[in-house]
Amino acid sequence: MIEGARRRAGIWALPLLLLGVAAPRGASAQGAGNGFLYQRPIGSIAVRGGYAHANASSDLFDFVTSTLTLGRNDFSSPTGQVDLAFRIAPRVDIDLGAGIARSSSQSEYRKLIDQNNQPIQQTTSFERVPLTADVRLYLTPPGRAIGRFAWVPARFTPYVGVGGGMVGYEFKQSGDFVDPSTNVVFNSSLSSSGWAPEAQGVVGADLSLTPRFALTGEAKYLWAKGSLNDSFSTFDRIDLSGFTATIGLKARF
Repeated sequence: MIEGARRRAGIWALPLLLLGVAAPRGASAQGAGNGFLYQRPIGSIAVRGGYAHANASSDLFDFVTSTLTLGRNDFSSPTGQVDLAFRIAPRVDIDLGAGIARSSSQSEYRKLIDQNNQPIQQTTSFERVPLTADVRLYLTPPGRAIGRFAWVPARFTPYVGVGGGMVGYEFKQSGDFVDPSTNVVFNSSLSSSGWAPEAQGVVGADLSLTPRFALTGEAKYLWAKGSLNDSFSTFDRIDLSGFTATIGLKARF
């Protein structure tokens, strides 16, 4: 638990540190005039929230959904993300992203009860932590220069992107379980965690609210599978793939 908290804290520390470094530069070098900035932005930072759907299609999920009172939707969850982007061409950004999605569900055995005729209960959690780098192409110009000293952002700018990275994951169960060889009920905490390579495709759009700020929405599909260890080492690779939809606020700098 402590290690997981440290990992989650570390994920958010880098984007926030970069924001702290970038913000003073943006504030000193730019100003918002009457619908324009004094120079073309060199990048942006976005904070998003939304929903992360987990495909949950590997044999570990097959086993727990058939044995316990869990459904595949129980492994989907709200998500939070931070994106830091740098412009490398007039319509191309390099985007560095970090996110977290974690589900936690109560369950019990579907067909078994304990010696006191009580349900055999446990808690199952599933966490995914993607760290990604994307190349994003704006389908229309994100803004236009007026003379030498003014830049006006476009009102609406759609984009597409592809990329990859690494996704950290943890599958954990805590509570009471049944030993299949003896039918004895025992209490335990079972887990498996690690990192796996991932690839993703992205579509999204920015809606400018002011010269510096925009409402941003995004849909993303992530492909990944990871090896299981420790308590779940006998299962095949865990399915980490899924669709994510988020909305948030973007600040240009």
